Amino acid sequence: DNLGALSGLANLMSRRGDHAQARTMAMQVLEAQPGFPDAVHAMASADLAEGAAPAAEARLRALIADPRLTAQQLALANGLLGDTLDAQDRAPEAFTAYAACNTGLWRAYANRFGAKPSALDFAREMVERLDEIPSADWTAAGEPLPHGAKGHVFLLGFPRSGTTLLEQVLASHPGVEALEERETLLDAMRAFLTTPADLGRLVKADTAELGRLRAAYWARVRDEGAAIEGKVFVDKHPLNTLKLPLIAKLFPQAKILFARRDPRDVVLSYYRRRFAMSGSAYQLLTLPGAAGYYDAAMQIAQRLEPVLGAQTHVVRHESLISDFDDVVGSVCDALGLAWTDAMRAFSNRTRDRGIATPSGAQLAGGLSAEGVGQWRRYRQQLRPALPKLAPWVERFGYDVE
Repeated sequence: DNLGALSGLANLMSRRGDHAQARTMAMQVLEAQPGFPDAVHAMASADLAEGAAPAAEARLRALIADPRLTAQQLALANGLLGDTLDAQDRAPEAFTAYAACNTGLWRAYANRFGAKPSALDFAREMVERLDEIPSADWTAAGEPLPHGAKGHVFLLGFPRSGTTLLEQVLASHPGVEALEERETLLDAMRAFLTTPADLGRLVKADTAELGRLRAAYWARVRDEGAAIEGKVFVDKHPLNTLKLPLIAKLFPQAKILFARRDPRDVVLSYYRRRFAMSGSAYQLLTLPGAAGYYDAAMQIAQRLEPVLGAQTHVVRHESLISDFDDVVGSVCDALGLAWTDAMRAFSNRTRDRGIATPSGAQLAGGLSAEGVGQWRRYRQQLRPALPKLAPWVERFGYDVE
């Protein structure tokens, strides 16, 4: 009888791709209280999944007209409206709705995340500090893996670069224990990444301090429920790219899987999706902010490449979609894993796991090339971001247009 709880459960079902169950629950809510925002969202998502985009649009326009909506509710309704318009190939209208969503969220969270220095300012200053430190100073001695683990992998890149798909594929392997987007490096961040100036201290950290932080890391991994004994442990967090200095010092022997996708699709995809708000997510609500943050993250990775390049394996998202077996096979070789057909059936496991990003419903449907090259449909709207992304488009070998 708790409409908030039932509506929340409907949205969880929607995020897992179980739209039929989500619709059943949302209808119960709407029968008791017509116009309940979260229930309307679940119903519209179900309509959209079933190919009934006009019906979803009608629901959302009626919701948006409700003067009782909070700023956040109105913003999220506009974001989902953008999805329904995109599904009808009405890209300019869709982008207007996405912009209304992001502008609403920008204003709603300004008091909490709008202060200076921003996460983008922080990342840019990190690049400046890294330029002052010789690459050779980042070399460090590793330590044996604890608790009988067979391997240690950081899966990173940038949000919407394909990290969740790759993590789900790897998690389907019986020899892998994967952990999705937990702040396992929090103790190290507090010690050596409170400000960019801390990088100067990190590069000179003594063995005892690094050992303490390694122990704290593995304690957090255990506390998050990861059972790593006898497994290759995959720590997936796309924004760990900004923590590569910590990884270089603490875990120089760890493997790094770097998910790469066309930067233009990355920025567009993030702009079109709704995430839990944070300092980083707040910067990605505008096209200049998203492009700037992407640029800073890639520059940090570039600065650490001389140190970490040998243990880094780049996974191109488009290649993973088009040539799954060969790409996953090369990942297995890089991590010392044997190929297993279970990895092809990752979507079955996805439906049973909690996915902390908006990718959950998409991944439950299996591989899809739908998101490849979507930026072309929004070329005009993306113009404020394209100059900042252009060097990375060329460097990573994507078509320059």
